[in-house]
Amino acid sequence: MSTFKDLGLNKNIIKALTELGYENPTEIQLKAIPQVLNSTQDLKAFAQTGTGKTAAFSLPILEQIDAENGDVQAIILSPTRELAIQIAKNIEEFSKFSDGIRCLAVYGGSSIEDQIRKLKRGVQIIVGTPGRTVDLINRKALKLSTVRWLILDEADEMLNMGFKDELDKILAVTPKEKQTLLFSATFPQEVESIAKNYMYKPVEITSGEKNKGSDQVSHQYYVVSERNRYAALKRIADVNPDIYSIIFCRTRRETQEIADKLIADGYNADSLHGDLSQGQRDAVMGKFRDKVIQILVATDVAARGLDVNDLTHVINHKLPDQIESYTHRSGRTGRAGKIGISIAIVTSREKGKLFPIERLIGKKFVSTPVPTGKEICQNQLLKLIDKVHDIKINETEIAEFLPSIYEKLEGLERDELIKRFVSIEFNTFLTYYENAPDLNDSEHMKGRDSRDSGDSKGKSRNDENMSRFFINIGRKDKLNPARLIGLINEQNISKNIEIGQIEILDTFSFFELDKNFEKETVTAFEKNDASFEGRNVNVEITTKQRTGQSRSRNGGSGSSNGSGDRKRSRDKKPAGDFAGFGRKRSDSKSKSAFGSDKNPKRKRRA
Repeated sequence: MSTFKDLGLNKNIIKALTELGYENPTEIQLKAIPQVLNSTQDLKAFAQTGTGKTAAFSLPILEQIDAENGDVQAIILSPTRELAIQIAKNIEEFSKFSDGIRCLAVYGGSSIEDQIRKLKRGVQIIVGTPGRTVDLINRKALKLSTVRWLILDEADEMLNMGFKDELDKILAVTPKEKQTLLFSATFPQEVESIAKNYMYKPVEITSGEKNKGSDQVSHQYYVVSERNRYAALKRIADVNPDIYSIIFCRTRRETQEIADKLIADGYNADSLHGDLSQGQRDAVMGKFRDKVIQILVATDVAARGLDVNDLTHVINHKLPDQIESYTHRSGRTGRAGKIGISIAIVTSREKGKLFPIERLIGKKFVSTPVPTGKEICQNQLLKLIDKVHDIKINETEIAEFLPSIYEKLEGLERDELIKRFVSIEFNTFLTYYENAPDLNDSEHMKGRDSRDSGDSKGKSRNDENMSRFFINIGRKDKLNPARLIGLINEQNISKNIEIGQIEILDTFSFFELDKNFEKETVTAFEKNDASFEGRNVNVEITTKQRTGQSRSRNGGSGSSNGSGDRKRSRDKKPAGDFAGFGRKRSDSKSKSAFGSDKNPKRKRRA
């Protein structure tokens, strides 16, 4: 097996790599380092995220840098400040024992005056974002006429972010006689155009197949209704007690909203997006790397270049607009030879977006059901037992308290004692997920059941356990699903009742409840003399509509008088699945009979 010394690197670089724990080069390093060391030819390199691209282009440059010359000899362009900072940090680590080599990261959000002062002292390697680099060039603070190496890292993302004009301006002030190195995790047509326009007869090397996902990452998808997307996200987190994950969102607003919800529900989470100051971003990343934060909610741009090797999951709260971005997202896990899982949460309408991604990464997504409450409780219980088993006992400090403890616990048998200690933490999850509803999209699951069992009827799994109710208010009364749920909650029917489908029509509506509470539901509305927007509310049991048949409320044949289900044929709206957690309540102080949108408070680390 080859070593870094075999590649022709000097002893000072080898010493730094050894101190960092790097023993053997990766595939992309094996191919790129000798090429850059032994040739001045341009290089186009494909390397999956997490395979050591930074070392692949920076180590051969460090080997050849003239440390006695303070002019800029190499410029590395990166799409985001996080990636620029990370690359600069890596180069500083690699050159720790190489005297006289100075590297500077230049990016927006940080004082440009400080960056100009450092440039005046002499810097051989610049790592910059395109926007700040152009700004420094315009101010005549950065001169690139002495550049020998130009590196375009994550070239596809720079194009996606609209930096083509900036790239043109930067390349215009670099000398023609230079070596251009283009590194990218994916090679869409736009990147091929960069190579054609900016490079001369480049050598091409690849690590793995072009545009293919890492073999260390498995890909799963969950199909849910839109309203259950966040509830499904929480269940994925809860069923994985040791989760260490990035959740990707498409917008800054969505990112902050999801992070705020997770924090309010007691998760160790935070957000990372462009609206944060550089100081805030650095603080968040410091906590995430130290695992004080277990879940980081981020935009694609903010998460590029994050050097975190131990992520267990990448979760796509929503799929990216650009399918190539999925490769970068999933590449954040499964790094450094470790196994990772990339999850996509989609609605039935979004399932079609998975097919082009599958073609791109060369892998199939595995359809996975949203974890049940039982699965979550089992995993959490086993995690708790592991914690108890592995806890380090402080014999000295606890000794003086043991007599009193033994006295308090006297009379309790071993089995009873174990049950009580386990229940202290476990009961919160057990209570929360008791009678937890199925969050899987019913239409998707019917399709799965039909394919798997040959049942062409595709009956909903909970259909027989639900009763259908008519209520004499609808859209014209300003009723919506959330307000209907609030109205039902106000009747205090039962703490354990489960809700099914809701259908809001113009002048009346339908909802489903656990059939064991039929009489209690009707009685509660009558007893409480329920009203809505000044109108008396009437609730009746109605026969469910099956296989396209219409029934009236009394169970006879449907009529066209508008009082039964027959009207649905011309006033139809897709029924909502409000059986999940995370729904709004009309009274935020009342406890929902159908599940709260807040987890029992989980212990958070400072």
